[in-house]
Amino acid sequence: MMGDHGYSDDDEDVYVSDDDGDISGVDDCDDDYDDNRDEFQAVDVSIDTGPSSKVITKESLLAAQREDLVRIMDLLSVKEHHARALLMHYGWDVEKVLAVLVEHGNEELFAAAGVKVVEHDDGPSSLQFSPTVFCYICYDDVSATEVTTMDCGHCFCNDCWTNHFIVKINEGQSRSITCMAHKCGAICDEANIRCLVGARDSDLAKKFDRFLLESYIEDNKRVKWCPSVPHCGNAIRIEVDELCEVECACGLQFCFGCSSEAHSPCSCLMWKLWSKKCHDESMTANWITVHTKPCPSCHKPVEKNGGCNLVRCICKRTFCWHCGGQTHDFFGCGRYKDKDVEMDTQSAKRDLERYMHYYNRYKAHTDSFKLEQKMKKTMHDKINTLYESDSSSKDFSWITNGLNRLFRSRRILSYSYPFAFYIFGNQLFKEDMKKKKQRYEEEEGEKKKKRQKYEEEKKKNKQLEDDMKKDRTIKQDLFEDQQQQFEANVEKLSMYLEEKFESYSEDKFKGWKMRTIALSVTTDNLGRNLYEFIETDLLGCIKGADHKIAPYKSKGVEKASEHHSSLGI
Repeated sequence: MMGDHGYSDDDEDVYVSDDDGDISGVDDCDDDYDDNRDEFQAVDVSIDTGPSSKVITKESLLAAQREDLVRIMDLLSVKEHHARALLMHYGWDVEKVLAVLVEHGNEELFAAAGVKVVEHDDGPSSLQFSPTVFCYICYDDVSATEVTTMDCGHCFCNDCWTNHFIVKINEGQSRSITCMAHKCGAICDEANIRCLVGARDSDLAKKFDRFLLESYIEDNKRVKWCPSVPHCGNAIRIEVDELCEVECACGLQFCFGCSSEAHSPCSCLMWKLWSKKCHDESMTANWITVHTKPCPSCHKPVEKNGGCNLVRCICKRTFCWHCGGQTHDFFGCGRYKDKDVEMDTQSAKRDLERYMHYYNRYKAHTDSFKLEQKMKKTMHDKINTLYESDSSSKDFSWITNGLNRLFRSRRILSYSYPFAFYIFGNQLFKEDMKKKKQRYEEEEGEKKKKRQKYEEEKKKNKQLEDDMKKDRTIKQDLFEDQQQQFEANVEKLSMYLEEKFESYSEDKFKGWKMRTIALSVTTDNLGRNLYEFIETDLLGCIKGADHKIAPYKSKGVEKASEHHSSLGI
């Protein structure tokens, strides 16, 4: 816990935006709290568009699925199993089903989903006048009371239907079991399946119902299970963009796109690569850096396990432990040599050092985030103390807002380092450069054949690579400037919130409140600016959807609200 921090006029690492958009020290603000309170609070207003995600519990899952089924059944006048097949094919997207219906009509809508709505004569049939029916599956005469006719009009004995359904359920095809008749393909009525299978195996019938219910989540692009371990049993349904981060009722925050922990501003692909890299390297990277040196031949790490400084790698290369040179002269490498360009043999070590630079900072902010989570309890106790005091104000929501801003900003900082590791590494820009070079070669191919000026083309390619490298360096400098400014304010906000403000005098408390609100707003603005720079200047130049990120939200990851059925189920 931090001690009682004083405030000085030369405190220059806190930034506040004035009306002109310039950055100035927070101490330049008017010391009269009452005159400036409304200004700070006005800046802190954010638009509330309402919850965009819903928590679907085990109890509400059936009701949520039923809502979509009823809409399609009423609109198209089809049975439940036909509506389910349509929705599963179109990812349980009712709006997409309606769009296809309007654009292409019923026939194409059903054909694309493999749904066959067969109209058959409901008048008197031969079954009503015959005591037995011939089953074309088992080739046996059975009682007319022991057969079942599906919507398509095909009639077989109950034993054959039951065996067919059991096989399909055990094969995992419960979601769309079709008729046994040759080339029919009509989907069987779920009520008939449930009745026939339940008469023989009630547990299998329950399994069938569970598969149908879970299809609403597993085939639905807008619904996913909460990835909590152990599983809380909840699912999350989003109402807007699939690229978002949500918080389940169990408290777990996760990325809806990849179901891993919330990781913006890292893209899902970046986070997947980073998680794998940390899992593979973090446990050994420190030890390798301290205790080994790369072989100048094969670049594998070599450990010195003896007193002699002439070591041998498993590739049979012998080199000096001090300088990496292949020599027996242990005095020559003692001379200092100014090297403008590092040896190629040091590339592996440079890569490892670069990884450790970003990993250590990512880990430090992640650890800080975990420690700051403990402030929730202490902050609650401090606010209770203020309520019991003789303070003229009883509204302390700004303290909670500041704490939430701290949590949000700390998370952004921690994930900004894996983002920087990949965006400013060679891989992403190398692919971008490769595409530009390919386009350039295609455009200049014919000219090159005619002019045969290979050296000129080579020079242009070199210039293209230099321009790409220069552009990357400029963007990296701009990113790191914003990242460091953001980091300085986050650390200052953390320090302010750790103070023992509940014991301050009224005048000192007002000053602390003004500074905390100002710093909270400024930190939020810096975080938003960093996101805008990432989305437009860094990720904007990368084609494809692999590197899109969840949008910035001042209030942090949105907590999903409880789902309420409109059908009253």
